[in-house]
Amino acid sequence: MKIAKVINNNVISIYQADGAELVVMGRGIAFKKKPGDKVDETRIQKVFALKNKQTSDNFKTLLREVPIELVEIVEELIAHARDNLGRNLNENIYVSLTDHIYFAIERYHEGIEIKNALMWEIKQLYKVEFGLGLRMLDQINSRMNIELPTDEAAFIALHIVNAEMNEEVITTMNITKFIQQIINIAKYHFKMEFDEDSLSYFRFITHLKFFSQRVFSGTHYDNNYDHLYDMIQEKHPEASACVEKIALFVQKEYDHALTNEEKLYLTVHIERVVNR
Repeated sequence: MKIAKVINNNVISIYQADGAELVVMGRGIAFKKKPGDKVDETRIQKVFALKNKQTSDNFKTLLREVPIELVEIVEELIAHARDNLGRNLNENIYVSLTDHIYFAIERYHEGIEIKNALMWEIKQLYKVEFGLGLRMLDQINSRMNIELPTDEAAFIALHIVNAEMNEEVITTMNITKFIQQIINIAKYHFKMEFDEDSLSYFRFITHLKFFSQRVFSGTHYDNNYDHLYDMIQEKHPEASACVEKIALFVQKEYDHALTNEEKLYLTVHIERVVNR
């Protein structure tokens, strides 16, 4: 195993037999080394196999600046998040989350505190991810001997949600705002609060995440359930009336016309949230 590139004293890259590049991290692994030298495998601590070339290049650039201790912490926390969520996360989270925390720490040392305008929404809509954010924040503060504010847990949660949905963070923030707007319409229509710990509410939020992605990407469900939607309208008139309000709002504010199939699924989810 030979060094392909020296990124800094603690980070190198190597090429596998199939030509894939790996980023290898270990304390002092590249000290007094150059490309072509043999890798001291006893010093290897972490190996990152990032498939996307742009992500890999961005990660290598970031590793030139970020302390190895912070990279280790973030990698452990991402692995913990992946295990707890039981799903894959977009590999770009290694870049985006590491970069965010690195600059959050720099801002902390400079006495600059940034508030998260979506703090309340994130806590309400992404409870699992926010819980992971709090755990990550506690680990970062403890191991880096700092006191980043709770707002950072919400920012971390956004990066996790972003990695789950394969979206840019700014898109995830827009999606979060959109979801809250839809929930507010439903709450005002029925003049009630929803049980946010119920399975029906969790399913509703999950549906809204994917619905919002379609709105922002301009894609639709097909119109294959017109007859079934007519039946649902008759069976659940109040939920259907609520969905019509949502449809008008989405058309006006986001220029997205809901198909009957989309209305069908929203009606079913809202009916379950309201009556279960």
